[in-house]
Amino acid sequence: MPDDRASLLAQYQRVRAQTEALAAPLSAEDQTVQSMPDTSPAKWHRAHTTWFFETFLLGEFKPDYEPVHPDYAFLFNSYYEQAGPRHSRSHRGLITRPGIAEIAAYRAAVDERMADLLETVPDSQWTAVEERVTLGLHHEMQHQELLVMDVKHVLSCNPTSPAYAPPTAAASGTIAPQSWVSFDGGLVDVGHRGNDFAFDNEGPHHQMFLRPYRLSSRPVTCGAWLEFMADGGYSRAELWLSEGWATVQAEEWEAPLYWQETEDGSGWEHFTLNGRQPVDPRAPISHVSYFEADAFARWTGFRLPSEAEWEVAVNGSAIEGQFLEDGAIEPLPAFSGTARQASGLDQAWGTVWEWTQSPYSAYPGFRTPAGALGEYNGKFMVNQMVLRGGCAWTPKQQLRSSYRNFFPAGSRWHCSGLRLAQDADGPHV
Repeated sequence: MPDDRASLLAQYQRVRAQTEALAAPLSAEDQTVQSMPDTSPAKWHRAHTTWFFETFLLGEFKPDYEPVHPDYAFLFNSYYEQAGPRHSRSHRGLITRPGIAEIAAYRAAVDERMADLLETVPDSQWTAVEERVTLGLHHEMQHQELLVMDVKHVLSCNPTSPAYAPPTAAASGTIAPQSWVSFDGGLVDVGHRGNDFAFDNEGPHHQMFLRPYRLSSRPVTCGAWLEFMADGGYSRAELWLSEGWATVQAEEWEAPLYWQETEDGSGWEHFTLNGRQPVDPRAPISHVSYFEADAFARWTGFRLPSEAEWEVAVNGSAIEGQFLEDGAIEPLPAFSGTARQASGLDQAWGTVWEWTQSPYSAYPGFRTPAGALGEYNGKFMVNQMVLRGGCAWTPKQQLRSSYRNFFPAGSRWHCSGLRLAQDADGPHV
């Protein structure tokens, strides 16, 4: 097999094996439960990513291809209308069959066929296949992060607070001091450019004008959030957007997701991938919604950055931080002397996704690609907010300065936190 084909096959096998490794600690029951409509069962993630390769690679580049099972396209299509009918997203937890053994067999069968495709596809189709496989691998890496965060939500619903992974040693060290990092404004470059992989929503590359600004040197900590709560942050309507305040009241929010007071009322604990643990005031806050992030920023007198401010701040910096490759563990504090730096910012990459004040919308000149794969990103460009930087469960290979994540403003089961911003002529305190 030529080197380029062998290299892509090796990458394919590594990514697919990582998904199986993430599912390995889970029982059949763990992998079947759907704890709310926004989450999906672990075995569904395993099957859907396999359906993606079967549908968009084998089905398109293998003449007279016959699917592994006639029902799987209906069961494991997610939202691709042009790919055919599909099972309701909110009812994925009712798919008790096929079981995890059959899903494993499905993955193995498609992997075998994909290996054959990469070896035998004509040279005239190789570039198209290579591009499509690369998209499929990045798609699967997205689902690896989703699998972890969905499993955390599933396990949190169990009254015994079971751990996904064994407890890790308590982090030790002194948190890095908070400061402000200044950035010039002017005409700046935004969006992906170059020949390496990027999703369609990361372009086109364009220019825009920014005023000079400052970003906090590190994400907001749990300790700062405790101060916000102690000052009545969840009961002060003046801090909240109207829809956010309505959500606080309807959902009876009093703290971030997974937090609860200790039985003796002496403090706070939260559910983690390692079971229930005391809240570490040094750790970055996570599992907060856009509404909460915005309210906290108002409470401090500062604001959230725009996604362009975030992107310009990290452009050219090495992508170093806490990622899925480090093990599926909770976000760690930014310790003095050991925190990775990006343009003077601690934990800009990995650890927690950072909410921005930017709505998720198309860049100037964006055009939705033709075909079913054109549904990947473009049709979700409404009623969502952009997050940047990745989290502790994001594969490092996924990230670029132009990478755009997005969620509805009221969602918070994902590993999301925030970094404060201010205009350059702000108080600089």
